[in-house]
Amino acid sequence: MKNSQYNLLQLQNKVCIITGVASRRSIGYATAELFAAHGAKTVIVDLVMNEQTANDLAESIAVQIGKKFEMIGLQCDVRSASDCEMVIQKAVTHFGTIDCLVNCAGIVKSEGMLSITEQDYDLIMDVNLKGTFNICKSVLKVFVEKQAGVIVNLASLAGQRGGGLVGGSHYAASKGGVISLTRSIAREFAPMNIRANVICPAMIETPMLDGLSEEQLENVITGIPLKRIGKTSELAGACLFLASELSGFVTGATIDVNGGIHIH
Repeated sequence: MKNSQYNLLQLQNKVCIITGVASRRSIGYATAELFAAHGAKTVIVDLVMNEQTANDLAESIAVQIGKKFEMIGLQCDVRSASDCEMVIQKAVTHFGTIDCLVNCAGIVKSEGMLSITEQDYDLIMDVNLKGTFNICKSVLKVFVEKQAGVIVNLASLAGQRGGGLVGGSHYAASKGGVISLTRSIAREFAPMNIRANVICPAMIETPMLDGLSEEQLENVITGIPLKRIGKTSELAGACLFLASELSGFVTGATIDVNGGIHIH
């Protein structure tokens, strides 16, 4: 039998759930597009997902990859455990199983610690950390039953170095929590053939950079060894590696996608 690592379609017939997909400028959308190109059956999830949005995104992806693919779009507030359970159940009902979760859902706010209100703190933590916990817990029930599965969570450079180029201390704390949560999942579920890894991006061309002025952006770029900001497609490539069998012996890892700005 031909070694699966030589299959050009790295996710052929794999069912992959991707959260945080509604914006075409998002990492989630770029990941959904790349996964579809590699043969995945995708479930795209977002707080603002509806039938029209899902159809528009599917049409856009089909044009980009030049072929038909299977995809459904589901609305979900990851802050709600019941919403996450419902999404997982609907995905299993539609496709029969789930093979991979890529969790890109997240929000950011940039403000000094003394300006952070309790409401802002709770919102950041609920979406970024609790939301990641909720969707991971829901999908792990499926993975444990089938004794296989892959989780890829997105954290941030901010969670590694304590604060970042974008985002306040509450954002950094939430993303630091995502790193620890992912490692805990990897350690606990590895004996069941379930892998979990985390990606820490920085300076990727998404709406999160919209708050920076041109001067601020240029100042940041001078500190990046590659001297540019990253593309969402480049982050999606890291997701593809971790979701596929190419990374079959990788779990509990933190993958930096930051142009070298945080070499450590």
